[in-house]
Amino acid sequence: MSDEHRALRDAVRGLLAARPDPLWPRLCKEIGVAGLAVPEQHGGAGATLLESQVVLAELGRQLTPSPMLGSAVLATQALLRAGATDLLPSLCAGERVAALLLLGDHAVSEGGRLTGEARQVLDAETADVLLVATGDALWEVAAADVTVQQCDLLDPTRPLAVVRLDDAPARRLGGDAGLLPWLRDLGCVALSAEQIGAAARAFELTHDFVRQRVQFGRTIGSFQVIQHRLAEAYLRLETATTASWTAAEALTTGSPEAPTLAAMAKVHCSEALQAIVAEMIQMHGGIAITWEHDAHRYLRRAYADAQLFGAPSVHLDRLSGTLLPT
Repeated sequence: MSDEHRALRDAVRGLLAARPDPLWPRLCKEIGVAGLAVPEQHGGAGATLLESQVVLAELGRQLTPSPMLGSAVLATQALLRAGATDLLPSLCAGERVAALLLLGDHAVSEGGRLTGEARQVLDAETADVLLVATGDALWEVAAADVTVQQCDLLDPTRPLAVVRLDDAPARRLGGDAGLLPWLRDLGCVALSAEQIGAAARAFELTHDFVRQRVQFGRTIGSFQVIQHRLAEAYLRLETATTASWTAAEALTTGSPEAPTLAAMAKVHCSEALQAIVAEMIQMHGGIAITWEHDAHRYLRRAYADAQLFGAPSVHLDRLSGTLLPT
């Protein structure tokens, strides 16, 4: 991590620790998180997706609800990729929030009207702008022309919705070959940053706990079996971090390996977070499954995130098709 990334991390961490209400306007105004990877001529900071990864990791550490993933990353990058920039200034300023629907081949488009259903849509209930990606095209639809139904939530800190379009009027904003698969890869990589942030915090909380919890006259962290399990968890965290950052760099530079690395990051970071949180639950004992402790919140996030943008098994299938000889 560069000095600039550390400074950005510390700024975000400090603001999150202050717990301002509302949080999102402060993050946008004071740090400019909503437009980090957007060029300056469109109201952004002119940085890259790597800077967005830093912010996402910090939000993941605290399981902070925010439109960073859905609006500030997915929606802004979809607009840039499609060559539609008129909506960007208001999104970068945090004045508006966008939700992105990934419909693809499931959408039926006739004469500028869309029919289809998108599941697990981020921020759909609160978004000011609804964007729809269908294959190689990006559209805008009005909130009044769609039906939004909140999903049953495993993780209450991550609002998700099902959005249905039934012959909804749509404005075509632009297009780009390979738009939809690129957005899915972007989603996997951005999500992996949140996952490693959550995993790092879960590991820290567990490490601190076993150094203080006393059983049989000794701290439980002094037992060799606990040390071995923590070492394995730490190794998972480090390798997941490497996978996430490597995929982000590949996506930023347009590497031909980006789709493969994005799939690897999704699988590895999902599995690493689940494994580390499982150790957190086990080592904390009974308190971990009470409302008074945050462990259950990390458990919920781990299993909910694993299904977002495709379950690990889906991406393993992608990797088997890419890496294994036919």
